[in-house]
Amino acid sequence: MVPEGAAKGPGAKPGPAKKGQKRTVFTERDQAKPRMHRASDFTSTTIRGRRKRRGPKGDAGGPAVLEEPLIITGPTTVGELAERALVTPAQIITQLIGMGVLATVNQLLEPEQCVAALEKLNIEALFESDLAEQASWRLTATTISSEEKEGETRPPVVTILGHVDHGKTTLLDSIRKTNVTEQEYGGITQHIGAYQVVVNEKRVTFLDTPGHAAFTAMRARGANLTDIAVLVVAADDGVQPQTIEAIDHAKAAKVPIIVAVNKIDVPDAQPDVVKQQLTAHELVAEEWGGETIMVPVSAKKGENIETLLEMILLVAEMGDLRAIADKRACGAVVESKLDTQRGPVATVLVQEGTLHVGDAVVIGMVSGRVRAMVDYKGRPVKEAGPSTPVEITGLSSVPEAGDLFEVVTNEKTARDIAEQRQMKARDERLATAHVSLQNLSNMVAAGVVKDLNLIIKADVAGSIEAITQALGQITHEEIRLNNIHTGVGDITESDVSLAEASQAIIVGFHVKTEPQARALAEDHGIDVRIYQIIYDIIDDVEKAMVGMLTPVFEEVVLGHAEVRAVFKLSRAGTIAGCYITDGKVQRGTKVRVKRDGEVVTEGTLDSLKHLKEDVREMAQGFECGIGLDRFSAWQEGDIIESYVVKESRRETL
Repeated sequence: MVPEGAAKGPGAKPGPAKKGQKRTVFTERDQAKPRMHRASDFTSTTIRGRRKRRGPKGDAGGPAVLEEPLIITGPTTVGELAERALVTPAQIITQLIGMGVLATVNQLLEPEQCVAALEKLNIEALFESDLAEQASWRLTATTISSEEKEGETRPPVVTILGHVDHGKTTLLDSIRKTNVTEQEYGGITQHIGAYQVVVNEKRVTFLDTPGHAAFTAMRARGANLTDIAVLVVAADDGVQPQTIEAIDHAKAAKVPIIVAVNKIDVPDAQPDVVKQQLTAHELVAEEWGGETIMVPVSAKKGENIETLLEMILLVAEMGDLRAIADKRACGAVVESKLDTQRGPVATVLVQEGTLHVGDAVVIGMVSGRVRAMVDYKGRPVKEAGPSTPVEITGLSSVPEAGDLFEVVTNEKTARDIAEQRQMKARDERLATAHVSLQNLSNMVAAGVVKDLNLIIKADVAGSIEAITQALGQITHEEIRLNNIHTGVGDITESDVSLAEASQAIIVGFHVKTEPQARALAEDHGIDVRIYQIIYDIIDDVEKAMVGMLTPVFEEVVLGHAEVRAVFKLSRAGTIAGCYITDGKVQRGTKVRVKRDGEVVTEGTLDSLKHLKEDVREMAQGFECGIGLDRFSAWQEGDIIESYVVKESRRETL
């Protein structure tokens, strides 16, 4: 005896379920790898659930409304498409017939046909290749929320920049010591690349990034983490090359700068000299009538640290920084490493939403589920809100610093997105398209580049001054020439990173390119040019700017024809019998028809005959038959003007 409701053999249909019993029925196709998934959870659905959402059997209403778009991953049968879309096969077939496709229930459809048929039923569908884009990074999440004034106030994110040995690390340590409210977790100082302090009952997040090179590398990947940049300048050493680089990097990121004039306690400190030097870089102190906040501090003795923190809060309040906490989290990686015991570990900064333990995340080309989460003090936490740095584990591999992360529905979705991005990254590596002087004009034509950005490195400061002055003489209303950064010395990895982030071209004069910088430039397709003569730089830049100019379009009239008779033919429609009065007319060219001096219509000359033969063109003094696409209201005496539009590049600025 086989119990009622049990299958009696392979392929047999299950019997009826007992009253009140719920049963999930899986077909062989459900058990195999599905060709199409629901964007929300990628799980099977019960037959009872599908019927419930469709409505009663025989319901003549429209298709059910799906909460999530369907993901098309490959060829799919009509029956499976209807089942997943919660419609009947007849509805799918009806739409296919309207598209000129005759199909049966078991016929395989191409992904394009599936999407087109579902769109006609007002059902949203996506190709699998679009899945990564649908879960794309909210790169400007914090900017958008700030502009729209949505959400709640969030802590500012601050980065310390400056020249080596000017006291960046000492300043960070001093800030931490003045804000210790409790012991580190387990008595061990944790270093996760970011930490928070409390000032006047308000939190401030500091990123402990290793200099402006890492700062720019993050920005090159789209991770605009920083709200405020604190520029550290030693009062006894003044503005140095790395100080200028830090200023340029902060300006390129468009973040407000607060200057911390450090080492005011040393005997030869000259803070006023520092302020004077900074004015040359458009950083004018408030007390001198400018807009830049400058705070004299002693990181070693802890002097004016509280004042600096209060100034940071003031700038943050002026920026009205906000974020929405009640949503899926997104943000960026600050640091990452491979721990021998915990595996891949990443320090992430949450920019929007709230990150929870157990959330499925995708970080660049890495996926995983948050297994554990600790704060900067090493304390285990269950969740992290906006502007909060935490260290997470549970990732498939080690992500890169600056990679963006986002919480998705489940690990399956995260893996699919990560795989799509890996494939896309491989394709992009094969066709790197960074800016070079050769392809610059093509990028302008496509609307990709509007400005010409340069990074200039020379052997001496006098050479830089001569080059910038000469380039300053090259002006044009359509093109803006920007010197993103200038400096003395060889071309370094920092220069290449800045060029990548700013889509700039590196110009070197009497300098060399460091081996590491050369390798990095080759990997990322950055155009690095070395010159020995200044005039060669000017010539190449002028040629590049000429190539960026909008081309000139000129109309060239080929000839005119006069309509002397009108013929109506059953096959060819209405034809104008014409006489070429001057020049020539060509098939396929643009034409305008004039009547009594006014333009009646414009179109393309798609039919040109001499006697009964199709011809390509007719010259002055010959008779011919002319037909226009979608125009038949010919009258004797009409004048047909044949012309072409030629595009010509400008040769000079």
